[in-house]
Amino acid sequence: MLLSQRPRRPALLAQARWTTLVLLVLPGAALVCMPPVQMTPPSADAPAEEVALSGAAAMIGAGDIGVCNGTGDDSTAAIVDSVLKADSVAGVEHVVFTVGDNAYPAGTTLQFARCFGTSWGDTTRRIMKWIRPALGNHEYQTMSATPYFTYFGDRAGERGKGYYAYDIGEWRAIVLNSEILPLSALDPENGPDQGTWLRAELEDQPTKCTVAYFHRPLWSSGFHGGHADMRIAYQMLHAAGVDLVLAGHEHHYERFAPMTPAGVVDTAGGITQIVIGTGGASLRGLRTPVAANSLAQIQGHHGVLKLTLGAGAWRSAFIDVQGRVWDRSGGTCHQPLAETR
Repeated sequence: MLLSQRPRRPALLAQARWTTLVLLVLPGAALVCMPPVQMTPPSADAPAEEVALSGAAAMIGAGDIGVCNGTGDDSTAAIVDSVLKADSVAGVEHVVFTVGDNAYPAGTTLQFARCFGTSWGDTTRRIMKWIRPALGNHEYQTMSATPYFTYFGDRAGERGKGYYAYDIGEWRAIVLNSEILPLSALDPENGPDQGTWLRAELEDQPTKCTVAYFHRPLWSSGFHGGHADMRIAYQMLHAAGVDLVLAGHEHHYERFAPMTPAGVVDTAGGITQIVIGTGGASLRGLRTPVAANSLAQIQGHHGVLKLTLGAGAWRSAFIDVQGRVWDRSGGTCHQPLAETR
């Protein structure tokens, strides 16, 4: 079979689409059930329009993407490509981001070629030209994520690290590798690692509006819940005045109020976190009640996040695979804590 062909039911590549997943953790341990998907109905005012901000650059993307036994990733790829086409005509600077778990189920070379490569990686689309990916836990199921680094090349930063940064318009984008957290080496004396690199990166860009993205969220109403080991990274990002954090891992959309790393609402200097694990993998439901300070949740819909990043402000919206726009939001940039004291 040619690599360009997309098999839909190969036993080795199949990703189970279970409505309810039951995990037996240990003998005698409690069974953990995945909450069922309760499809969010579209609002009455969800037209096929995009969020706009004059003179802004744009980022569009999602996480939890490439599957070989479904069509969600094909549909989200079509949306991303159509937005890139429109932005190109309008002369808008743009980037495609991913927040990990790019190729299911284990990020092998074959799965990148057949599962991601025939949707988001399709070279007849514009996505690969503008992509800046992040790693997820599924990539690390194969050879220290070697196929990921080989597939994306220098678009994924320095090989083997999985963290890097770049400019997009008036903004700075920071990509972290949440699979080698917690950032245990925050003390520079422990040598050059992600924590030391992040500290230097944040100190080098003290006045820029900043968005950070990676795989695992600190807060979530999804099956996995929040990841407390991300708190150290959030503390560093918050102290430096980072405005937005994008994450995946949970297969739904969720936007939180601006918060401190302790989970306290802070409209003046808090981080707005958006979970966008809806790129193509099987969708999941939410816990009830939802996590504290969760402002918007969308389940049962594949889609992507569109960000427009202007000078001192941002706008966001979720665009589903039918082109409907949900949860339009936005905010203004804030300064590092050291500059506001």
